[in-house]
Amino acid sequence: MSTRKLVTLRDVAESAGVSTATVRRVLTNQGYVASRTRRVVEGMLEATGYRPNLVAQSLRRQRTAVIGHMLKSISPNLFYAQVALGAEAEALSHGYTMLAYNMQRDPDRERMGVETLIHRQVDAILFTTPLLQENVQLALDFGVPVVQVERPTGLKTNAVLVDNFTGAAQATEHLIRLGHQQIAFLGSDQVRNPASPFSQVDEDRMAGYTETMHKYGLAIPEAWLALGRYYWVDGGGSPGDGYRLMQHILDQSPRPTAVFAGCDIMAAGAFQAIYARGLRVPDDISVVGFDDTLAPYLSPPLTTVAQPMEAIGRAAVQLALSEIDNADGKYEPQTRSLSMRWVERDSTAPPKALVPV
Repeated sequence: MSTRKLVTLRDVAESAGVSTATVRRVLTNQGYVASRTRRVVEGMLEATGYRPNLVAQSLRRQRTAVIGHMLKSISPNLFYAQVALGAEAEALSHGYTMLAYNMQRDPDRERMGVETLIHRQVDAILFTTPLLQENVQLALDFGVPVVQVERPTGLKTNAVLVDNFTGAAQATEHLIRLGHQQIAFLGSDQVRNPASPFSQVDEDRMAGYTETMHKYGLAIPEAWLALGRYYWVDGGGSPGDGYRLMQHILDQSPRPTAVFAGCDIMAAGAFQAIYARGLRVPDDISVVGFDDTLAPYLSPPLTTVAQPMEAIGRAAVQLALSEIDNADGKYEPQTRSLSMRWVERDSTAPPKALVPV
């Protein structure tokens, strides 16, 4: 992944010693700017490579009935593809088309995608999910309505969220009601970086697990919290990470009788590690996932917390259209929070000691 610093409107303004509003007036050639100040700003635009001509080309003269969709990745996590399908269906029902851009978890590609969509004069941009706040700000700087999905930055835009805490609590309580008391958690190490604007999803899923365990007076040894970098490394999960973290869990004594995985892809890796030890799901260890992407296709089919993926995409388009239709400068960004759906399949059962003979 490239580490090249992405130049923002604020960077140009600070370098030129002016406000961002002044830079914007120079870019759009609207409003008064003193000749000397204009020359300084134009020089900084050229020196920093901010691409001022892109803005001039993308001035919004009329609607195009096109919505851009920035996708973090379409593989291996099917979450993004399912959200995209829902967004496309909703857009078509309103006479709009979607222009999708796969950023492959690369901030530079994200920047290029935003610039491309602005150049195409899209009426709004969806981010599922954003990588860098600066790239979201770029769209906002040009007056493009933005909807952030699942992992919003700190910027004030439309957003579609899901109730991760309740979903995780429900998954944990399901295992407890089956009789499990020794329950491990496979999740993202973003919970160790609360300063990150993208960590809320991971914090909520882990909090749903830990608070439910504490509610029932159950201990959580530190060794049972297996945290990996799956959300940032490969866009939403890796069976390899799930395998590695599950191996760590299986090495513990006592060995947990159940595992709650923070996504289905991690659960798939956990399945592989369990089978590699000569154990079986759910006879020796129960497994619960999150998302309902790979869950129906695993063996046995995975009990999981289903995200309303297509509904997320539809809600994102609805929010975008709401802002497009109220482009009078008085629109207040909205946030929609959607509920999860519990799906019980064959990967969970009472622990062996509680199975009737």
